[in-house]
Amino acid sequence: MMMDYVWLIPVFPLIGFLINGLVGKKLSKNTVGIIGSAVIGLSFLVTVKIFFEFLNLPPGVKAVEKTVFTWISSGAFTAQAAFLIDPLSLVMLGVVTGVSFLIHIYSVGYMHDDPGFYRYFSYLNLFVFSMLLLVSANNFLLMFVGWEGVGLCSYLLIGFWYEKQSASDAGKKAFVVNRIGDFGFLLGIFLIFWTFNTINFREVFDLAAKYPVGSGVITAITLLLFVGAIGKSAQIPLYVWLPDAMEGPTPVSALIHAATMVTAGVYMVARCSALYVLAPFSLTVVAVIGALTAIFAATMGMAQNDIKRVLAYSTVSQLGYMFLACGVGAFVSGIFHLMTHAFFKALLFLGAGSVSHALDGELDMRKMGAMKKHIPITYWTFIIATLAIAGIFPFAGFFSKDEILFYSLVDGHLLYWGIATTAAFITAFYMFRAVFMTFYGEARWDHHHVHPHESPPVMTVPLMILAALSAVGGLIGFPIIEGAHKFKEFLAPSIAPLHAEVHHAMSFEIIMMIFSMAVAAVGIYTAYKCYVKTPELPEKITEKFPATYDYVYNKYYVDELYDATIVEPIKQGSDFLWKGVDDKVVDGAVNGSAGTVAWLSGVLRKLETGFVQNYALAILIGVVLVTGYLIGR
Repeated sequence: MMMDYVWLIPVFPLIGFLINGLVGKKLSKNTVGIIGSAVIGLSFLVTVKIFFEFLNLPPGVKAVEKTVFTWISSGAFTAQAAFLIDPLSLVMLGVVTGVSFLIHIYSVGYMHDDPGFYRYFSYLNLFVFSMLLLVSANNFLLMFVGWEGVGLCSYLLIGFWYEKQSASDAGKKAFVVNRIGDFGFLLGIFLIFWTFNTINFREVFDLAAKYPVGSGVITAITLLLFVGAIGKSAQIPLYVWLPDAMEGPTPVSALIHAATMVTAGVYMVARCSALYVLAPFSLTVVAVIGALTAIFAATMGMAQNDIKRVLAYSTVSQLGYMFLACGVGAFVSGIFHLMTHAFFKALLFLGAGSVSHALDGELDMRKMGAMKKHIPITYWTFIIATLAIAGIFPFAGFFSKDEILFYSLVDGHLLYWGIATTAAFITAFYMFRAVFMTFYGEARWDHHHVHPHESPPVMTVPLMILAALSAVGGLIGFPIIEGAHKFKEFLAPSIAPLHAEVHHAMSFEIIMMIFSMAVAAVGIYTAYKCYVKTPELPEKITEKFPATYDYVYNKYYVDELYDATIVEPIKQGSDFLWKGVDDKVVDGAVNGSAGTVAWLSGVLRKLETGFVQNYALAILIGVVLVTGYLIGR
């Protein structure tokens, strides 16, 4: 059975990393690109084969564990290098390998002229290896290895163009901010082992089921784990690294924001649903953080002019939706949106890269316009992705986002629904603002130096495949019709239900869907009126509310606040410890003792004259003194 070889899924990218990393400099760019892409393609094929094998298992089998070897064995502690094959891991493996494969192919064209081509593909392969390890591990410790691996690779890829100060700073920022979250995640793993004496997922969840709902230790564990998710999935207050991650190459942005790193936190919370359903307080925290992040990031996306930064804040906002779903107990809906988001967000980023490619690297939407006729493939695929994220029927985002809005009302609270609905309106507005500023209106680029052109097939074919997935990918979660939600049926064995599902009247569900789509339509029309029909309107609004616009445009000055209250005090404290304590106290004590020894040595050295008569005189004086002392007694 191919399931016995599940370890091949992460190993193939690891092999690609080793080949390109060690000898890639000596290989041609075509060879490096083929190796880097082929290993991900092989992982995808193995995943598909295992998926169909899993479907053919007997009905009672909900999960299969495959142990490769005993990794750590120390006293009572044992950790296996083992993989868990279940519906949740298969969904994540399929999304990661499938979307990453398309991004790798796209990268062959996008990065072709970059001198660090081999280094780029080696990092990219290592990134995918780490993510695959994270989502396929059967225990918390092996998951943590992948968790830290994607953190390392994000640092390497965000700061890939390290010659630029902004890129190297962004890489360091991502690394440092993620370490804060990871510290909480690690404490959560320690508490899990201390409580259950195991770190195996299934064993932990079975033992946790014996604890009462609201148990203090379960609440502490879930909150600590969520701290890790806040960092990795860029939620308030640790979201600040993600917009700066745009300093990396555009395909890296697509990989980080769509299929890999930022989805790790959502996956981890869903994987630990058996713990979270026992901790109502933790679920409330998850829902509140998710809802606030969704609306907060969406407002910041409205005022950005860099097309990649618009998409970055969009990612933060959509991740907030996923956590809101998990917080109200709709874990399946959160993972469903994770999957559809991977399709349309990867497409949006790669589309932005294609626009930039057409305009010689330009990312400022104020210097675009009228691109529709010059890059038609990019335009139509970008439109499909934008309709999907806006939640327009029948595109993929409609089904997953509508589900989250629905459950935020019926299983959550009216306030959650109101915040999520407002965020949906803003999302539709700023995404179509990006479309209209980029593809419509008058051309605002430099006509003397810029000649827009469509990207080569190696870049446009992945766009078309992702467009197809963004268009029809949501149909596996078709609402209302009984038995049509295949995604929920498939994923159910991996998710602990918060409570028995209550069926609502079909008319209520239809009204909810129509209303959510109407909200999106109003957002689209508002963007059309502001940026196509009456393009002078935004400037008038800005002039009328300059302070508000400045506040939103500068991202509420959160980065400046962090700099003033956290970064600078730490730097000043470090300077004090360095110059005040280390230099003056520690080094002063060491240097002072050395100076004392040197002074004494100088004094004593004068007694060592080298003349025999001096030594004889000293011996004679000594003998006289000793003799006098003895006689005196």
